[in-house]
Amino acid sequence: MHREERSRSRSRPRLELELTDCFSGPSLDESRWVPHYLPHWTTPERSAARYDLGADGLRLRIDADQPPWRPDDGPMRVSNIQTGTWSGPPGSFEGQHRQQAGLQVRTAQPSRYLWTPTYGRVEVAARASADPDCMLGIWLVGFEEDSPKHCGEICIAELFGNATSPTGSAVRLGVKAHHDPRLRTEMHDVVLPVDTTEKHTYAAEWDSVEVRIVVDGDLLVTSHQRIAYPLQLMIDLFEFPTRDQRDRDDYPKTGVIRSVRGCRAVPVA
Repeated sequence: MHREERSRSRSRPRLELELTDCFSGPSLDESRWVPHYLPHWTTPERSAARYDLGADGLRLRIDADQPPWRPDDGPMRVSNIQTGTWSGPPGSFEGQHRQQAGLQVRTAQPSRYLWTPTYGRVEVAARASADPDCMLGIWLVGFEEDSPKHCGEICIAELFGNATSPTGSAVRLGVKAHHDPRLRTEMHDVVLPVDTTEKHTYAAEWDSVEVRIVVDGDLLVTSHQRIAYPLQLMIDLFEFPTRDQRDRDDYPKTGVIRSVRGCRAVPVA
């Protein structure tokens, strides 16, 4: 690992701060965030995030009575915030983040570009869940409205509850091609001597040459791939249940987002 500042061996574009949120207000700022997970592929009551705001920031929750995101996909449940939406009409196959073949739009979404930089930097301070059925994800995904091939992903962090401990935790990070033929999937599982249920900062910076992923100021991954289209930020808490019956005493399951800072790259004159 190298400190991030040591990685700057060439000039970088100037970064202009556009998105900053410490989640200190009485309610989520919906001029910045859509509190739903890919709402076009399901119905509003299933895509809606469960969350609350407090002194520690935004607490994403999985509640005992929360319905599955898409019953066709099994019992997976999720609470997510994202910085944009777009889809085709109901019944169409046009929408962001087509995770599997045959997905059809159920709830059409307007085009909302709340924060969708082509190049830039984002950092998220977060605390993951230790629940073995949960995962906290921080992603940048292709917006896709201009082309279905513009669907690559920068996986800033996937933090699984069954891979964390007080003495060391695994962080999954890298680039996912999805349906973009110009990209290759390049993922890494990095074990760090940290407890991811405590606050750590996860960041990515990407430009016309490469993608760099950083944890707590340490550069962990450099991918020499170019993702040259708008990306939206998604931050989510998933539950992948392993039992049919759920003990209500196990809920809510939570992950905390302390702050987010997002910058857009500005060309140097």
